[in-house]
Amino acid sequence: MMRTYLTTLLLLACIAVSAQQDSLVLNFNEYLGYVKKYHPVAKQAQLTIDIGQANLMRARGGFDPKIEVDYDRKEFKDTLYWGRLNATFKIPTYFGVELKGNFEQNQGGFTNPDEFVPADGLYSAGISMSLGEGFWINERMATLRKAKFFREQSKADQDLLVNEVLFNASLAYFDWLQAFKDAQVFQDFLENASIRFRGIRQSALAGDIAAIDTVEAKIAVQNRALSLEQAKVRLMQKSLELSNFLWIEDVPVELQSNVIPDVGVDAEIDTTLEIMGKPLDSFTLENHPKLRSLEFKIDGLTVDKRLKANKLLPKIDVEYNFLTETPDQINSFVTEEYKGGISFRFPLFLRKERGDLKLAKFKLQDAQFERDNAEIEIQNKVVALYRELDSYNEQNRLIDDIVFNYSRLLTAEERKFSFGESSLFLINSRERSLIDAELKQNEVQNKYFSTKAKLFKSLAINPENL
Repeated sequence: MMRTYLTTLLLLACIAVSAQQDSLVLNFNEYLGYVKKYHPVAKQAQLTIDIGQANLMRARGGFDPKIEVDYDRKEFKDTLYWGRLNATFKIPTYFGVELKGNFEQNQGGFTNPDEFVPADGLYSAGISMSLGEGFWINERMATLRKAKFFREQSKADQDLLVNEVLFNASLAYFDWLQAFKDAQVFQDFLENASIRFRGIRQSALAGDIAAIDTVEAKIAVQNRALSLEQAKVRLMQKSLELSNFLWIEDVPVELQSNVIPDVGVDAEIDTTLEIMGKPLDSFTLENHPKLRSLEFKIDGLTVDKRLKANKLLPKIDVEYNFLTETPDQINSFVTEEYKGGISFRFPLFLRKERGDLKLAKFKLQDAQFERDNAEIEIQNKVVALYRELDSYNEQNRLIDDIVFNYSRLLTAEERKFSFGESSLFLINSRERSLIDAELKQNEVQNKYFSTKAKLFKSLAINPENL
């Protein structure tokens, strides 16, 4: 599929101009808003509801009124053997009773005696129903009930699908942010090393220090430049991974190089993912989409089990129809003139029916076990994530202090060097420690943000404000 760059025009709605010249900030909230609106998987999630609604419509079709017309005629050598017309209008009802109206007209000299009706035809109106199998539940009733449960299950499944794609998109954004901040670290320290190199070279030219010190300063510049190039490659990779989630009107888009992440994203993550104000003691599984999906699945399997149990009953079908030549006269429908019947069928061993019932029970038990296991897994995972977030809060505090202290050490070492009381080796050593600390700071922050995204996924939230 054709790739295209994300133009400034498309980004104006979702980005703000940063302090850096010619740079555009891609806001986390607006980024997820685009993902939810345009990503193919998010659109695919909407299809699950449409499929559920279509299944429900199809199930309701089992109760649509029907018109049936049969006409059969034989004529040979100017002789009408028979002409049979049978027109029926049927109305199935939810409770297994079928209402029926019929018109029958037979002509010809070779019709069977039991087919004799008045010349103008015979009308009938009546009902048919099952008294054994199919009385409490039948295929049409079961199909409709299961379709209703499937529609509700589809709504829960949609929330899960949208949540999954937003979770993966969030991780991609946080990885992109970490790669960007890592590149910034190496960019800043490359500038510092370059400034230091120029100063040392001037001092060496003036004869204040040994010329060999410029070699060590030059190596430091080269190491920082190498690390920066490696960081740029990783940033490019993470930018492309982020682009996998960016679509505009069914067209995939790719970030321009001047688009950067929001380094202050920490302030809006909880609001965007709608996990703000959700302490552990307020956590509830009552409306969790995955559990709701499994519960609707259990409801559908329960209906299926009842249908299979109902098939153990004998099949007894009864039918009664009033007969009349003048259907426009209500008093012409009398009980003495009728057509009716009863049929009975019952397998002696019921092996097929009993086997189907056992299989239905096993499927229901399997779904119940799955639901119970999912509930425990979700509950334990959410508790673990809340505790993990508490740990990352402490880790962030510690790493911030470490970075601050390393920065103080480097500043002090540079000051001592300016007085001739230190060496370039010690400065580079302090600087490497500070770089490692700042990279660790970015890594801990990324893990902290990713844990929030994992909590968002475990709660299976489908944000309403995106």
